[in-house]
Amino acid sequence: MTRPVPAIVILGNGSLATARSIQQVYPEALIHGLAERVEGADRVYHEFGATLRELYQQGTPIIALCAAGIVIRTLAPLLLEKGVEPPVLAVAEDGSAVVPLLGGLGGVNVMAREIAASLEVAAAITTSGELRFGTCLLNPPSGYALGDLELGKRFVSDLLAGETVRIEGEAPWLVQAQLPEDAQARLAVHVSHAERAPAANELLIYPRNVVVAVDAGVESIAQAVRDALHQAKIAVQSLACLLAADTEMASPGLREAALELGVPLRFAQAEMVLGERLSTAIGQPVSMLDSDTVAIAVAEQPLDPLQIGRPRGRLAVIGLGPGAAELMVPAVKAELARANDILGYETYVRMAGPFRDDQVLHCTDNREEMQRARHAFELAAQGRSVVVVSSGDPGVFAMAAAVLEALHESTDVHWHNVDLEILPGVSASLATAAQAGAPLGHDFCVLSLSDNLKPWSIIEKRLDLAAQADLAMAFYNPISRSRPWQLGRALEIVAQHRAPQTPVVLGRDVGRPGQTLRVTTLSQLTPDQVDMRTMVLIGSSTTRVFHRSQGMSWVYTPRSYGDKLIDIN
Repeated sequence: MTRPVPAIVILGNGSLATARSIQQVYPEALIHGLAERVEGADRVYHEFGATLRELYQQGTPIIALCAAGIVIRTLAPLLLEKGVEPPVLAVAEDGSAVVPLLGGLGGVNVMAREIAASLEVAAAITTSGELRFGTCLLNPPSGYALGDLELGKRFVSDLLAGETVRIEGEAPWLVQAQLPEDAQARLAVHVSHAERAPAANELLIYPRNVVVAVDAGVESIAQAVRDALHQAKIAVQSLACLLAADTEMASPGLREAALELGVPLRFAQAEMVLGERLSTAIGQPVSMLDSDTVAIAVAEQPLDPLQIGRPRGRLAVIGLGPGAAELMVPAVKAELARANDILGYETYVRMAGPFRDDQVLHCTDNREEMQRARHAFELAAQGRSVVVVSSGDPGVFAMAAAVLEALHESTDVHWHNVDLEILPGVSASLATAAQAGAPLGHDFCVLSLSDNLKPWSIIEKRLDLAAQADLAMAFYNPISRSRPWQLGRALEIVAQHRAPQTPVVLGRDVGRPGQTLRVTTLSQLTPDQVDMRTMVLIGSSTTRVFHRSQGMSWVYTPRSYGDKLIDIN
């Protein structure tokens, strides 16, 4: 079973060489470098504290190349309870020290030893149990689960006080440990999938070697699984995953049951889920136990759920925002990190990077939206985690509509079983408006002046009605080489209903390097001031402008008309 991919966080170029050495230990890890201080990082961040806290809250292991005190002060407000924290380590800039700080039950000491070995230094392990016995008894390896943490703490305390211990069951990772073993000891490490009442003198460790095959039609699935395991005298902690027929992928009941039980949900062909072929789906010999509601399979060794069946495919349509990394919402960053495949217009895909070597990029032309959407569903239907990238917000003149149209037109049940989610982003109109102030502070509309997908006559009609309604307007795709005249015509229509001094904001590449912002008026605006990368915001009759101290202007539209009456008839 795989561990979460860590993030390597550095503050300056002096740490980059050490970070690259650590990256050899964790090839999928990305190096996060502070903007304007680090050149050559895999990912840029702008605020150390916010970045570290975001990674911690996402459960991402953190390797911070800086003083331990900085990390401690940064994460202190988030420390709630031991046992739910990701590993956090501080590493000296020159690699001379490796200090595990948090995540003793999440494998932080294992990571510390791995990093220290690569840097040829000693890890600063301070955990008493690990120093004495060479292993953390309360952090069994992948494929095993600890029974009761609080009883476990007392158990380790008794060992440290001088008691001996006996091992019951197969615990291969303890063979090399320096435990004070005695066949007659009062304390016992008990390793088994059998249901057992916890006792103060026992450390219960459960191998995850049990698979339960379920039917979506079962009432109260999670409770049915618990009841069946109890009747079979099997501990629920030994449950490795739930397995169901791939025809039931879209079942919310199955998804909720897996979440409630805290195990992965996997799928296989219906004929392999129930009956004698279940062993084939699991990939090793199993013992089948009778149950009225579910099928229980017990393997001889711990199971890796990733090797059983396949997951429900996932397709996320994401918005990157206008381009600046700090304007990308955290949910989008997390989705990009988990993806197997990333699809989109090449310019936008490159903006979403960097990517790991195991992530596959599918870059296409900007006009191939429907083909891209269908390709995304084909990949997701195979059980892959797929991301379709848009700039701005995916629902604003972007890929979300194309993806939904492709699904609407499809009769492929595998496409409809895909876990589809639309994740929002900061649109170009909102990013430009924020730079200028609040020109869209009252009612507004968003219009694309491109007639590639709709007749120009429709655009003219909407422009006329929006201008009559005194709505502030945001123009996407305002001009291009193939249609240089359309913006001029649009401005003529708007000018029939707006005063010449109406404020206009022109934002070019807002959120990207080289961005520019200009405030002008409707009468002064000419098409040659605009290109395809410019967002045009036209104010309403109430939009106001005043100078700010830096020489620019603030533009805003009040939320109330006040005493001003507007005739929109």
